[in-house]
Amino acid sequence: MSTVPSPSSTGTTSGETPGDTTSGAVPARGGAAPSAGGPAGPPGSALPASRAIALVARREFRAQVSKRSFVVSNAITLLVIVGGIVAFSVFGGGPDERPTVGVAGDPALAAAVTAAGDRLGTPVDVRPLDSADAGRGAVTAKDLDVAVVPQPGGATAIVQEKVPAEVRGVLDAALEQRARDTALTRLGVDPAALDRAVVPPVLTVDAAAPPDPQEGQRTAISFVALFLLFGQILGFGTVVAMGVVEEKSSRVVELLLSTIRPLHLLWGKILGIGAVGLVQLGLYGVAGIGAGVATGMLTITGTAVGVFASVLGWFVLGYAFYAVLYAAAGSLVSRQEDVGSTTSPMMLSLMVLYGTAFYYVSSPDATLVQVLSWIPPFSAILMPLRTADGSATVLQVVVAVVLMLAAVAALAWVGSRIYHRSVLRIGATVSWREALRR
Repeated sequence: MSTVPSPSSTGTTSGETPGDTTSGAVPARGGAAPSAGGPAGPPGSALPASRAIALVARREFRAQVSKRSFVVSNAITLLVIVGGIVAFSVFGGGPDERPTVGVAGDPALAAAVTAAGDRLGTPVDVRPLDSADAGRGAVTAKDLDVAVVPQPGGATAIVQEKVPAEVRGVLDAALEQRARDTALTRLGVDPAALDRAVVPPVLTVDAAAPPDPQEGQRTAISFVALFLLFGQILGFGTVVAMGVVEEKSSRVVELLLSTIRPLHLLWGKILGIGAVGLVQLGLYGVAGIGAGVATGMLTITGTAVGVFASVLGWFVLGYAFYAVLYAAAGSLVSRQEDVGSTTSPMMLSLMVLYGTAFYYVSSPDATLVQVLSWIPPFSAILMPLRTADGSATVLQVVVAVVLMLAAVAALAWVGSRIYHRSVLRIGATVSWREALRR
């Protein structure tokens, strides 16, 4: 059974004739190569459709992953992902970092500051100081945010510039508590006994829309999902277009089409390159989630895994939507430097998608996002954001997937015919209008 030759194995250049078989290419059936000057006819195929598509897909996959640049760039990217998460967990601080307050020579005041911080919901890290000079030195060295030196009738706060607002409230409450305890002691009342006798009132909060304590992580996951989807769809769509042009400009496509049908070559290329993108996306996701869980930066593991699975699925649909268009765009030109002129509509569309999603990344429950997330190709970018937010129901996701599949099927029908009729037209660029008319 014949195999599909690869561009690297055929050695065919633009100066060779399509019928040359000295480089290992499979000759045309009947010894005739397709004409390069007009639309492709219905060439025969010695291979079943599934076999031909699988051979082309395998060739494309191996050609991409065997490139040294691909291996090196992905290794560096994975190191950046893992290293960035680890570095942020070590040096980035976080919401649990407490203000540091030093108290000189008054353990009772230090205890009052600690109690006031806990009571006000602003816990502080209280450290004892030997003297005011020690406190001033610690503040100057930025080891402390505030150094408190007790004074008759109050205290002095030593700071770099000003007392942080949240710390000021804690210090005021602590000094007020100490003044109260002092006054009660003078009146012969034990402050501790009074505190035990008085049951503090409890305020119960009934919020109609309580804040999500994990909102920050959800927003971060949404942003990463948006960036990865945009980059992967744009990047690998461009790879498809450039691959089509490379085969067309080197006349390798004429040798390939002497053995397999144009549509088999098209879908084999799309599937092979798409598999590379899916594997790459999977590696990035596993590395990111693994590093986030290991460092404690990621606590909503279930949500992260669900969004990761959603991103993989929507990448397949979004890539399929655009890849057939990029392949058609590549078939319209004969030089790689002309690809930009025919792929600009797809680029503009992706930029609109990315801009819309980026604007609403922190509010995926907005009405416009809910509406657009049903409409292809917006759903490929916006639905993962709603999945991360938890605002998308299973039914909504299923309906969006069905609509996206229908759109992919319609575009595949149009794009594959443009590819079929334009891939063997060597010379001037074919406009989209002309390609659609044909």
